[in-house]
Amino acid sequence: MTSPRSPSTYAESGVDRSAVSTALSELLAAVRFRPPPSHGRPLDAPGHYAGMIRIGRETIAVTTDTVGTKVLLAEELGRWEEVGEDIVGVNVNDLASVGARAAGLVDTILCARPDPTAFRAIGRGIDRGLRAAGCALLGGETAVVPSIVRGTDLGGTAFGFFPRGRAPVTGQRIRPHDLILGIPSNGLHANGFTLVRKLLGEAAVDLRRPREGARTPLGTELLAPTRIYSNAADALAGRTETRGLAHVSGGGVRNLARLHPGVGFVLDKWPAPPPLFEFVQRLGAISDEEMYQTFNMGIGFALVVVREHLSETRRRLARAGAPDAVPIGHVERGTGVTIPNLGLTYGGYS
Repeated sequence: MTSPRSPSTYAESGVDRSAVSTALSELLAAVRFRPPPSHGRPLDAPGHYAGMIRIGRETIAVTTDTVGTKVLLAEELGRWEEVGEDIVGVNVNDLASVGARAAGLVDTILCARPDPTAFRAIGRGIDRGLRAAGCALLGGETAVVPSIVRGTDLGGTAFGFFPRGRAPVTGQRIRPHDLILGIPSNGLHANGFTLVRKLLGEAAVDLRRPREGARTPLGTELLAPTRIYSNAADALAGRTETRGLAHVSGGGVRNLARLHPGVGFVLDKWPAPPPLFEFVQRLGAISDEEMYQTFNMGIGFALVVVREHLSETRRRLARAGAPDAVPIGHVERGTGVTIPNLGLTYGGYS
């Protein structure tokens, strides 16, 4: 793709991954307290999608995330249901990535002023997400903080459990020759919007009109809520042929490296990204390297399974609402994530 402008990057839009990683390392280094065993035993899964703790005979998984700057697009268009659903999706998908069944969620809303109409729409979206995940809303926090935020910030925290003695799926059993399946996304989900919004503003794109080749207004296309993969993951978690589960969210394909640092994930069957991603790439003359480490590029969830069980795995996924799962690659000796047909190699996740 050619363009007279210089290539855009996520860092250029204000999100510097290396700076985030450095700051986070400092935070974690300062947290030295370790509770006594009577308070539970944390499971060692550094860098994974959810934190886990063993309490008595039960293991609980916990995760937290926000919708990010996608809420600014929702505010601009006066549409809040989709980002309400995102509150659920971004969290329960991370629980699904360790094989936990979502049980409860608390939402967090920071705003300059509470708008009943917007809150009602956010609630409808949360309700849709909870129904898709089979998860309960346990409460939340609404903070009116006009000195901190000018608009609205949305996020949540979710917890899950491991039924019937199911062990967490950490990815450590992944071996060379395993197969990688991918389940398509609904679009950008809730990642990369700081960069996307910057590009839209620079190009003065009208969000209420369809992009070329589309019928749906661009704003509606961008707001499509995060697809929820809870049922698909639950259908496979706990089975011996299931070796790894990955939510392809912020960080793009590099998320696979979180599963096992000692193997190489080769994505040699990645399907052509949907036209929306091509539109974003052209808009900012973004390199393939930046696109695949910022966006989900059409695959929102990945599963690493024993190759010989492919047929049964796909049948189970179809019954769980994911008949569109397709092979996207395989595991081999090495490290990191590669996309051979694009010449891309990512050393890991950070």
